[in-house]
Amino acid sequence: MFTDKFISVMVASTLACVVTTIGIFIISRYERWGKEHSAYFMSFAAGVLISVSFMHIIPKAFEMNDSAPIFLLAGFLGLYLSNRLVKLYVCREYDCMDYVVGFIPMLGIGLHSFIDGIIYAVTFNVSILTGILAAIGMVLHEFPEGIVTFVLLERGGVGRRRAAFYAFWAAAISTPLGALVAFPFIRTITQPMLGNLLGLSAGALVYVGASHLLPAVEQERKRHSFFALAAGVLVAVGIILSKG
Repeated sequence: MFTDKFISVMVASTLACVVTTIGIFIISRYERWGKEHSAYFMSFAAGVLISVSFMHIIPKAFEMNDSAPIFLLAGFLGLYLSNRLVKLYVCREYDCMDYVVGFIPMLGIGLHSFIDGIIYAVTFNVSILTGILAAIGMVLHEFPEGIVTFVLLERGGVGRRRAAFYAFWAAAISTPLGALVAFPFIRTITQPMLGNLLGLSAGALVYVGASHLLPAVEQERKRHSFFALAAGVLVAVGIILSKG
């Protein structure tokens, strides 16, 4: 029987899939516009993700389990090390050929999107509010993620149709798939363990915002990207305070 939490998880993860798909479609059809504005989407998403993590998700995790800080660190370092090791291994094995370079980020983004689905399952199981707050930032960062995946594949020598196809499966479909796989197990765990998983999720969210989105924004050097970041922070803080 479908529960409210399951429906919420699947709606959020499916929305993320749709937003990613829109990003892929737009960049494949309107490449110049997508590239010109992707930095602003990434800035706004980073502001929301980082603010929600530090002001709501992390305190909630610490409240549920005293060992949550260890999992917070593990979530942050886990994503960093996994991405780092994949790049080092593939570059050493294949000498970083252009075609391979296009697929390295795709695999990393695919793993990250799958983890996004798990994060939806974890956060909505804590509370609907926690899930919504996490989903806002995560859904917003899905749009530039679809754009980035497509662009990297195309730069790696993949044709436009194949790049769109691979980006769709790696960055879009993997999110609801992760939610489907994780949800049956999330429902049966204890609250202390849920707090640890929430800490793990928060670490991943902070990594995405601070180590993935913001550096990409800095490379774009858009003059008004800071205002998009500030807008994301203000939106997140406003939502948290209004529910507090």
